[in-house]
Amino acid sequence: YLLEKWGRKCAYCGVKNVPFEVEHINPKSRGGSNRVSNLTIACRKCNKAKDNQTAAEFGHPDIQAKAKAPMKDAAAVNTSRWKLHGVFAQASIPLEVGTGGCTKFNRVKQSYPKTHWLDATCVGESGACVFVSANHAPLLAKATGRQSRQMCRPDKYGFPRTGAKQSRVVKGFQTSDMAKVVVTAGKKIGSYIGRVAVRSSGSFDITTRTGTVQGIGYKYFTPLHQSDGYTYMKGELALPPHA
Repeated sequence: YLLEKWGRKCAYCGVKNVPFEVEHINPKSRGGSNRVSNLTIACRKCNKAKDNQTAAEFGHPDIQAKAKAPMKDAAAVNTSRWKLHGVFAQASIPLEVGTGGCTKFNRVKQSYPKTHWLDATCVGESGACVFVSANHAPLLAKATGRQSRQMCRPDKYGFPRTGAKQSRVVKGFQTSDMAKVVVTAGKKIGSYIGRVAVRSSGSFDITTRTGTVQGIGYKYFTPLHQSDGYTYMKGELALPPHA
């Protein structure tokens, strides 16, 4: 709870990825309790330097207010999670439960780098022994929507300044389709894979990871994936040391 509450960093200096100690905002020697609203996490250096001072006396008057703020989102997620757990258990559906600490232990033991997708492979008992090759990479999906709902673009007074929308499909393509382009001659010679922006003239643009190339004839385009409101790309490779 404290790790999530304080963002897995020292409440005083903000350092990350070091051993933390549970720290009393108002010291126990001065009447502070063990209630979670009086607790935070601190690195060893800050905890020692703070000594018998309150957080305010140590130069952090905002700490107490943050400690008392409820974690409503976390509470809602935890409630929903355990409700789902109960439903699955009653239905005799095979189920495995793990903790963040267990996941980290499994990942570190297997020498995998810290990423969300590798954490997902190391969850629970089944994550204690998993193999991820150097060629594995996550597929990153991002919701981008399809096209604007506006029939035309208005000016600052609300009057139309463009014509009505034309057909979405031009020469078999529509904006946001994924395509491969191989240009064999001219200034734009090269091979490109990216997202298409169509024009009624048949001269399209393609946006790749490195930028946008404009004005390429549709005949050079080969469709790869039709627009579905999402963008897809590969993430970083795992590159585990024992792969």
